[in-house]
Amino acid sequence: MRAVVVPEEGAAFETRELPVPEPDSDEVRVAVEACGVCGGDDAAREGHAYGGGLEYPRVPGHEVVGRVDAVGDDVTEWEEGERVGVGWHGGHCFTCEACRRGDFHSCEHADVMGVQRDGGWAEYTVAPHEAVAAVPESFDAVEAAPLLCAGLTTFNALRHSDARPGDLVAVQGVGGLGHLGIQYAHEAGFETVALSRGTDKKEHALDFGADHYVDVEREDPAERLHALGGASVVLATAPSAPAIESVVGGLAADGRVVAVGVPEEPVDVHVGALVGTRGAVEGWASGTALDAEETLAFSERRAITPAVETFALDDAEAAYQRMMDSDVRFRAVLTP
Repeated sequence: MRAVVVPEEGAAFETRELPVPEPDSDEVRVAVEACGVCGGDDAAREGHAYGGGLEYPRVPGHEVVGRVDAVGDDVTEWEEGERVGVGWHGGHCFTCEACRRGDFHSCEHADVMGVQRDGGWAEYTVAPHEAVAAVPESFDAVEAAPLLCAGLTTFNALRHSDARPGDLVAVQGVGGLGHLGIQYAHEAGFETVALSRGTDKKEHALDFGADHYVDVEREDPAERLHALGGASVVLATAPSAPAIESVVGGLAADGRVVAVGVPEEPVDVHVGALVGTRGAVEGWASGTALDAEETLAFSERRAITPAVETFALDDAEAAYQRMMDSDVRFRAVLTP
């Protein structure tokens, strides 16, 4: 099979011929139709291994959509030909304390697809049976792929917040995560604010469902949010510490800044601002296969789809660089 690999830490991607992987007894092999390109792929590229255990060469990719091609001897819930996907969560151990409590995403030994195990930038990939999600036939593979990470993460973060329909919810950043966050916030019934630099993305944000657009180069985002009544949630999708810091003053009582984009530098927050509102700055990670299925179901019901640009496997390097430069509108997807 053809696959894109990171040959060593920090190296450019290479397209190689690799053996088609054989599934273990508890694994599913997927013939890949599409796989997204995500900021999280820098974990494989640069060696930022979540949980450690990164070995090279490594095939990146954790927004996989395809069809079951083969199943291990012990797999009973999946059959060849079924439409499936695999996201960031690449399986769990079932035996650690978190798993025993049913909190599989907090598994002490969880793998990340495309980091601890080879991912979907290939014609075939294998995944543990518990990491596989059903994908509705109504979805185009290219449109479904980003929903397994970018969609799942933003949808999950919003639905696990304390915001209620009618509350003010801001989405900081109108990019690969943010353009989906705006759609989910709008369809969930929140008064939705898009925060972004400049006006290039204003019309996009309004088309995605934003009720308000704030150009943070011209307006102080905290002041504007405060003027609108204060945000119950600010979903921070851009990996920028200054951007996260700039919105804390715009929280309503008991408001939360929920970061899903991870900046490299620490976030400096004045505790007094949090004390005054009983506010918080917190993070949210992706989700499990069941979360992915629920994200897809909501997206199908409300006609939420990502804006995508497609690339061939041989163009993975260009797709990755354009994604990192925020030059893609709004998700890059590889089609093996």
